[in-house]
Parts: sequence; structure tokens; C-alpha cells
Amino acid sequence: MNATKRRAIFETLQRLDPEPKSELDYTTPFELLIAVMLSAQATDVSVNKATRKLYPVANTPEALFALGEARLSEYIRTIGLYRTKAKNVIATCRLLLDRFGGEVPQDREALESLPGVGRKTANVVLNIAFGEPTIAVDTHIFRVANRTGLAPGKDVRAVETALEKVTPPEFRLHAHHWLILHGRYVCKARAPLCTQCAIEPVCEFKQKAKQPRP
Repeated sequence: MNATKRRAIFETLQRLDPEPKSELDYTTPFELLIAVMLSAQATDVSVNKATRKLYPVANTPEALFALGEARLSEYIRTIGLYRTKAKNVIATCRLLLDRFGGEVPQDREALESLPGVGRKTANVVLNIAFGEPTIAVDTHIFRVANRTGLAPGKDVRAVETALEKVTPPEFRLHAHHWLILHGRYVCKARAPLCTQCAIEPVCEFKQKAKQPRP
């Protein structure tokens, strides 16, 4: 895909949604960090249902650590891998208290030192909580980048590197959100809505849906 088509994709997505927002519910960087940790292999909807009950009870490192792993598990048991996530969240709270004064660090290496926090989670927190132009590649973005030809790559890190290289600077802050929402609601895994897709004219997906465009 050439630079003209790439720019057209981002210009179109920007026009449709100038200020995209995360679909996870949060009010502080810490709430966001925990929500993103819980969202691994789970939907934002399921995470929001759990945190709406959890955060009024405990939404700081001190309060969550005091809650403990067993009680936390009761709040998040409807989320996949909840036992492992509860263990990681409690361990993360302890490290935040011991090493970072109870604050979420604005640093990739520090974030990735927290249990259960990998590169994708760190990128999401840096982007949403701190306004850094990072691009967190999940399954949706990986699919969109490869399917459209925007930034092909064999794995998520390769796609992240490609997106960082080809995304014009003025679009990098919101690129993560535009692409994930496009993948979630339009460029779906099993049945992409090609006839309803605003970027279809520049998309290079060879197996586009053949239905006539409305």
C-alpha cells in the first residue's frame, strides 16, 4: 500500500470519529491500568460490568491490595482467567506501593515490570492515560493492518513497528483507537462489512465481500 492510500485511511477514520475514546470505563490512570489488565482475552463489556461493582469498593492500589486476592476474585470471576488476573493485580498493587509511591509510572520499562503487564498493556496506558503516540496492537489491529495492506506483519510486534513507520505523525495519537474500533465493528474477523466500509475504496483486501454497495 502506498503512502497516499495510507493517509486516505487515516483521514477517513479521523473524519468519522475525530476524538476516539476507549470503551473501557475508568476515571484515573490506575483504574485504566487495572481495566486493561483484566481485558486480556475478555471483552470490554465484561470488564466494565465487573469494574462497575469493583471500583466503588476499591479503586486505588492501597484499597485493592487490602481487598486481597480472594475477595478480588469474587468481583472479577465472570472474566476469563480471573484467578491469574486477580493474582497479578494484587502483585501489581504491591509493587506500585513499594516502588512507585502508589502512582502508575509514565514509563514503558517500569510498566512492563509490573506482573501481568506486557508491551500491549503498557502501550495502551501510555497512550490513553498519558497521551503518548503509542500503538498497542491487539487481534483487531493485527487483522486490519494485514487485511487492508496498511501495515502487514507476521506478528504483533512486526505490525506495531510497521504502523509506527507508516502512520503520519499527525494521526499517531489516535491511530490505536481508530484501528481497533474499525476492526471491532466493521472489519470483523469472520464477516467483514466491506459494503459498509468507509475505507473500502483504498483497502487492498483481495477477498472483499461481493455484495453491491448501498
